[in-house]
Amino acid sequence: MAKTTQPKPLVGQELIDKVKKLDNLSKEQKARECGYYTVTKNGVERVNMMKFLNALIDAEGIELDSTSDGQGRGGRSASYRISVQSNGNLLIGSAYTSKMGLKRGDEFEITLGRKHIHLRQIGGDEEE
Repeated sequence: MAKTTQPKPLVGQELIDKVKKLDNLSKEQKARECGYYTVTKNGVERVNMMKFLNALIDAEGIELDSTSDGQGRGGRSASYRISVQSNGNLLIGSAYTSKMGLKRGDEFEITLGRKHIHLRQIGGDEEE
């Protein structure tokens, strides 16, 4: 029995272009057509959807892994949740202020709603 060579899976722009051409096929069929399958000893084809989807994510340039902010240390990531402290204060951490590009001395106007608090920067780019 002759052993068939499996095609090399497509990557990058070549993968994106091929997937766009195959827009009428199912995900599994697209993965197979792009070379994301293996043939078992028994001759059964198995489509590797995880490798296919990961290759698509990479080809599109989407970064899913967390990256350091260049300071060489990990630390916690912002959760976008805070709790009232024992003294009644709400503390907005530096992860949020640095992400917004805020500097020491920036001022905000506080507006209270029934169940929310709005902060609007005074003198900043108010219309974004």
